[in-house]
Amino acid sequence: MLMHLQMDGKGPLHAQLTRALKGMMFAGAVARGARLPATRLLARELGVSRNTVLAAYEQLRAEGFVAARVGSGSFITPPVQPANAPAPDSVTSLPPQSEYARRARKYHNHSAMAGRATPGMRYAFQYGVPYTNPALTSAWARELAHAAAYTLPNYPMTQGLPALREAVCDYLARRRGVQTTPADVLIVAGTQQAMALTARVLLNIGDTAVVEEPHYTAMREVLQIHGARVHSIDVDAQGLVLDYLPEPPPRLLYVTPSHQFPSGVVMSLSRRLELLDYARRHGCWVFEDDYDGEFRYDAQPLAALRSLDTGGRVIYVGTFSKVLFPSLRLGYLVMPPGLREDYITAKWQEDFGTSAIEQSALAHFMENGGFERHLRRAGRALSERRTALLKGLRDALGDQVEIADSRAGMHLVAWLRDFDAARGEALIVHGRELGLDLYSISPYYQRPPDRAGLLMGYAGMSVGEIEQAVNLFARCVQETLSR
Repeated sequence: MLMHLQMDGKGPLHAQLTRALKGMMFAGAVARGARLPATRLLARELGVSRNTVLAAYEQLRAEGFVAARVGSGSFITPPVQPANAPAPDSVTSLPPQSEYARRARKYHNHSAMAGRATPGMRYAFQYGVPYTNPALTSAWARELAHAAAYTLPNYPMTQGLPALREAVCDYLARRRGVQTTPADVLIVAGTQQAMALTARVLLNIGDTAVVEEPHYTAMREVLQIHGARVHSIDVDAQGLVLDYLPEPPPRLLYVTPSHQFPSGVVMSLSRRLELLDYARRHGCWVFEDDYDGEFRYDAQPLAALRSLDTGGRVIYVGTFSKVLFPSLRLGYLVMPPGLREDYITAKWQEDFGTSAIEQSALAHFMENGGFERHLRRAGRALSERRTALLKGLRDALGDQVEIADSRAGMHLVAWLRDFDAARGEALIVHGRELGLDLYSISPYYQRPPDRAGLLMGYAGMSVGEIEQAVNLFARCVQETLSR
């Protein structure tokens, strides 16, 4: 029996041949019990080496698709799937098998995540792209090599390596005013996991949680997928408006007090004290996301909300994604002592523990001063880039743009006068036609305003690139207005 097999061109020839033979079996092109061609004959027909065919047959035998009979050849053994069976891709249309999966499908659309880069753009005001430089890349490569050679090959501690937890405590005390001990620090795989663990530890299905409006949508989706009833509460010039909090009081409040995302508002001291008093009186928990509080350009960084908390109601979370790079997937959570065992157990259930090699590398980087040197270098560079963006916008657009800038972080918000939301979307489309990626602020609202606002990240471009991108942006604004 000769076969007409179509190789897919992906990977080694023997793997391609294995997949092609399986495809014929599942398609019903060959019957159960049929004899496969001799290896020499099939090799000659396909123009490949006999070893390639032997390797494919051996793989099929190992997986139970083929049985070898001494002196007789190789025969197909599995029950063959009917020719009209659904294609493998069709399983994606099956209904989810759990309520959790149903909520995940309802609340999260992976293909429509806000802030993603558009391929092929010359310039992009993308938020979330951190400041990087060759010095950081080289230093991190050295730290990883050192850690790989000296880190024990055992499972890591679920709570995190003691050396990294100690380094985090020292950093928080000096930079963020947070006094804690290594026993209360949990190393996590970023803010996203910190919220997922918090939902698991604190919330039952149907419990109420509050997020700011606008807000980082990934946090809202984590809470909704977990089963919480999420309320988005407006932010004013002083932060979260407590008068709008729902009744009965929520179980959890998610806030970004040091640099509200995405509006840029810094929560005032009086509002912080109000929030802590509210949490104490009502038994609420406050999730403080301090995602880029290290970077301020007019004064020292503000102390974290956690530093004011005398009632033990604040769960403080920081990340290395913004100060180093997102691919690192390392962050930390400062646990209230009464929840310590619950958090560590939840982390163990999630993944046993975060990669020890990266933890060891980061701990050493913090201990030897490399991390602080990087922060100083990054702070200077970000300040220069922010200044270039502000000057460029004011020079090119004047009062056509209203800038909401908190003198902190790695982004600002620009509101365009005379642009409603529809014209703002047209501006974004036109920008992409000219090679400029712009990002609307609307996806970060549950109740988007009918005005055009742009989230403008400046960490990922040099000063020169920012100047050129702003000129192109001004051109897009004028051409969109004239249409």
